[in-house]
Amino acid sequence: MKAYRISDLKNFMNKLLLSDSFDYFLLEEGTIVTSNVFQIDGHVQKDFYTKEEQEDRTICPYDFSLWKDIRPFCVQIIKGKRTPLSFKFVLLLLPEHMGRILAGGDFHDQGNQVKSFTLTVRYDGSNITLVTGLSTTSFLMDKTPEQLWDSAFARFMDKKQISWEEI
Repeated sequence: MKAYRISDLKNFMNKLLLSDSFDYFLLEEGTIVTSNVFQIDGHVQKDFYTKEEQEDRTICPYDFSLWKDIRPFCVQIIKGKRTPLSFKFVLLLLPEHMGRILAGGDFHDQGNQVKSFTLTVRYDGSNITLVTGLSTTSFLMDKTPEQLWDSAFARFMDKKQISWEEI
């Protein structure tokens, strides 16, 4: 787990909200505080869909909503003359990208111990911090998955030209 402070807030907000930079993520949960508190539960409510739609993996491929599908709603809440008082988003890397990161470090996930690579994005009114994390099904003595995710995420930020410093 590593924490990063974003140096250029405007650039980062454009990447997060107005581009496809973070479209490789799912939204687990979000909270945006403006004149009201808006809370988003990213769990897909599969009962909303017909039985046929539920079985169609192109309609309901994940348990959580794609960030790219929820992002426009967040933009509507955040945009305006005033900046939000705060916000927090818990994002999960798409599962198909997790496998590539783990395989790149020669980590073999017997029994699917690694559930998700997480990214918490937090704005406190003046600073944006990002915290990487790992969700597992059981305690892992091996820190390789965490190190692989931290390294991959730092490369991701550099590739997307996001200015950051480790804290």
